[in-house]
Amino acid sequence: MKKFIKERKLNIICSVAAVAFIWVCWIIAYYAVGNDYIIPSFQDTLFSLFKCFCEGGFWASFGFTLLRTLLAFLISFLLAAALAAGSALSKVVKSAVKPFMTALRALPTLAVILIFLIWTSAAVAPVIVTVLLLLPMIYARINAAIDNVDGEILEMARLYGVTRKDRLFKIYLPQISPEIFALTGSDISLGLKVMISAEVLSNTYLSLGGLMQSARSFLEMPRLAALTLVAVLSGLVAEVCFSQLKRINRKWLKAAEND
Repeated sequence: MKKFIKERKLNIICSVAAVAFIWVCWIIAYYAVGNDYIIPSFQDTLFSLFKCFCEGGFWASFGFTLLRTLLAFLISFLLAAALAAGSALSKVVKSAVKPFMTALRALPTLAVILIFLIWTSAAVAPVIVTVLLLLPMIYARINAAIDNVDGEILEMARLYGVTRKDRLFKIYLPQISPEIFALTGSDISLGLKVMISAEVLSNTYLSLGGLMQSARSFLEMPRLAALTLVAVLSGLVAEVCFSQLKRINRKWLKAAEND
């Protein structure tokens, strides 16, 4: 318990130090450049940030971007989990999925966005692009966690005739869940960044990316910086919130061990 508290305090101190360092660099860069159209002042950015919070259109755009990100993550996670489960239970499935995931990792993001903008719409294309980026990453992580499952336990399960369903839910899931829960927040944070980038390129209506594109067009640099801060803070909040799933996971592991 004491070790956990020390680690938590150290993480908080490091986080505060990192934020302070970025803020100092911002101030130095602002006075060094001396041009508000290149680097806006910190005060103007904060003013624009609070102004955004008072706009209904901002919250609608933020909400739609967040919903698209969560939808893309959910689709990616479910597909990756299903494919990883199939790969764990069948070598044929694993061999068939491997080249498909390799091809997805090699896809150029910009080209994919342009293609799906022709095939779909500015609201759908960012979701598809985010799914295509997250899917191979999540699959590789789950697959690696499955490969690290204790082989002796699996061998005993086969010898005692444990069904595939019980192996999946009572052996695989309890052992791979720590890594999955630990990195869920970072996956959502990355998905949010990709989603906003795709929305900027697609000029998606009612989205953070669309607001950024509009601010760039009208050279509203403080507003653009404020929207960027919103994106960064949202990613950090997602990582902090989902890190709490580790506690739930510990309880699940204890329950599984007792069974």
